[in-house]
Amino acid sequence: MNQPPSPPTVQPTPPTRAAGPAPRTFAPTTAAPILPAAGIPVVDVVIPVHNEQAGLEASLRRLHAHLAATLPFGYRITVADNASTDDTVAIAERVARDLGCIAVVHLEEKGRGRALRAAWAASDAPVLAYMDVDLSTDLAAFGPLIAPLLSGHSDVAIGTRLGRGARVVRGPKREFISRGYNLVLHGSLGTRFSDAQCGFKAIRKDVADQLLPHTRDNSWFFDTELLVLAEQCGLRVAEIPVDWTDDPSSSVALARTAADDLAGIWRIGRSLVAGRIPVEGIRRELGRSEPARTRSNTLFGQLVRFGAIGVVSTLAYLALFLLLRHLTGAQAANFSALLLTAIGNTAANRLFTFGIRGSQGIVTHHFQGLLVFGIGLALTSGALVLVHHGASPGSTLEVIAVVLANLLATLVRFVLFRHWVFGSTSPIQKSEVQA
Repeated sequence: MNQPPSPPTVQPTPPTRAAGPAPRTFAPTTAAPILPAAGIPVVDVVIPVHNEQAGLEASLRRLHAHLAATLPFGYRITVADNASTDDTVAIAERVARDLGCIAVVHLEEKGRGRALRAAWAASDAPVLAYMDVDLSTDLAAFGPLIAPLLSGHSDVAIGTRLGRGARVVRGPKREFISRGYNLVLHGSLGTRFSDAQCGFKAIRKDVADQLLPHTRDNSWFFDTELLVLAEQCGLRVAEIPVDWTDDPSSSVALARTAADDLAGIWRIGRSLVAGRIPVEGIRRELGRSEPARTRSNTLFGQLVRFGAIGVVSTLAYLALFLLLRHLTGAQAANFSALLLTAIGNTAANRLFTFGIRGSQGIVTHHFQGLLVFGIGLALTSGALVLVHHGASPGSTLEVIAVVLANLLATLVRFVLFRHWVFGSTSPIQKSEVQA
């Protein structure tokens, strides 16, 4: 029986697109799930200790019991002693022999960050965690902490005492310091994580191997440094609200720690501005996409960071002006102080306020920044001329005049930075600094 002729095959015409650059493609934002392997613990929980003989055994037994009852896979607890002079190491070794699944390492030099870096670098577990020896954080949050790392959804996980759903018992002094510190981080480095200092964190081993060589702090700023690097590299940080009870016997020196933290913020900011940390290389090595565009480029986000940088710049300007005034005179001191702070101000705003990284266009940006500096110089010099007109004012009146003129210059600087110096930069050149 004859079949009717088949209709002619029509080849679809491939869609055409306008000429231009090839569309940008991104690597996956998630990593592969972690599966148990024979003979290797899935998670290694590091407890950094220094002279903790009083409460160490109770904490180790409590943590060991919790992990044994709740984890369906192998684990290890690593006691990372750093330069203890009491019986901390002997107690840790005795408990390790008694319970098993506990390792003890000893470092001759003191430093919480140093101990964590060494223990994590040497570990073979695919998930690395740490918690403070006092176990101030309720251990019920440990499962949720490591879950996003095991699934591949996140690269780093942190407990937060400042996020919604957290329950915290501590005094107003520590609460104020903690919130103030994180506010400084948000304003100066554009971070998004809510709690940098909670001693309850975890990280994938492949991520740690990439980030740890670029950390420099050996003490309490280590946590912050690691988290800033993770965000700058576009890694996903999961936050778990925790129940946390302050340990009244904590021996942390708050004033010294705060000073060290501020110095650390300044150091890591300079390293990012100078391009000394290979952010793009780390991102490519881990196969992660660029950070998603967020509200960091909105007027509000830019104003917050510009204001924080402006406060630091103004204080530096005043210090330099007062230092140089008696050596060079008011006008020369004004010129020198304004020039030095203008260079630093332009570099800081380039990276943190407007999210531009790398060397492309940097010469043009600094040249335009110097032109903006000229406007500020004209305003402050004019203010000094006015106060000196027909009189010999004291230093107090001079300072008031230059501060008011500098505030006006700051407003002009922001407008010109936003709409001229950095306003024409291609979005592709901009790093998505988080607000």
